[in-house]
Amino acid sequence: MSLTVVLAEDSPLMRDGLVGVLTRFGHRVLAAVGDADALLTAARTHRPDIVVTDIRMPPDSTDDGLRAAVALRREHADMPVLVLSQYVEQSYAAHLLDLGSDIGVGYLLKDRVSAVGEFVDAVVRVAGGATVVDPEVVRQLLNRRRDPLQQLTPREREVLALMAEGRANADIARALFVTEAAVNKHVSNIFQKLDLRLDGPGHRRVLAVLAYLRA
Repeated sequence: MSLTVVLAEDSPLMRDGLVGVLTRFGHRVLAAVGDADALLTAARTHRPDIVVTDIRMPPDSTDDGLRAAVALRREHADMPVLVLSQYVEQSYAAHLLDLGSDIGVGYLLKDRVSAVGEFVDAVVRVAGGATVVDPEVVRQLLNRRRDPLQQLTPREREVLALMAEGRANADIARALFVTEAAVNKHVSNIFQKLDLRLDGPGHRRVLAVLAYLRA
């Protein structure tokens, strides 16, 4: 599947690298810009399949990219957004995931971009409506909020972390070398122990888990 992309990254070297990777995998970058204002203009003009943006960029070099992404999602709730961050910022992840839309949203660390296949897979999944959260972000969220999860077994914590990455039960089963039936049982136990409902689309369950961890 070929996607149209609007990309925002203030480092010219990083920006050119991302354009090269996306192009090599058959996607079309409609605009590659270096500041949040240009991102807003490009996204509103082109209405791409997905916006990929760094969090920190001009004009203020703080969280301008994130604020632009949030603004775009408020204007166009169906516009998938994948944000990139140099470090884990729990408040940034929470802000992005609190947008309240079912359409794709992602939060990746820039280190993940070096794993080209994983990065491009995340772009495709977010564009398709999934929620994708960097595994390191998930790990730190789990560590910071250990107490509410004490009732989970080590295996259930592994399953929860993979769920929060946006993986389906079949994918989790392959990753852990267990049967899908075993994963289904772990998922049921997790939601029962955390008092979370099992109904709704898969990525809504991810948001529910992360919302619980942030509470």
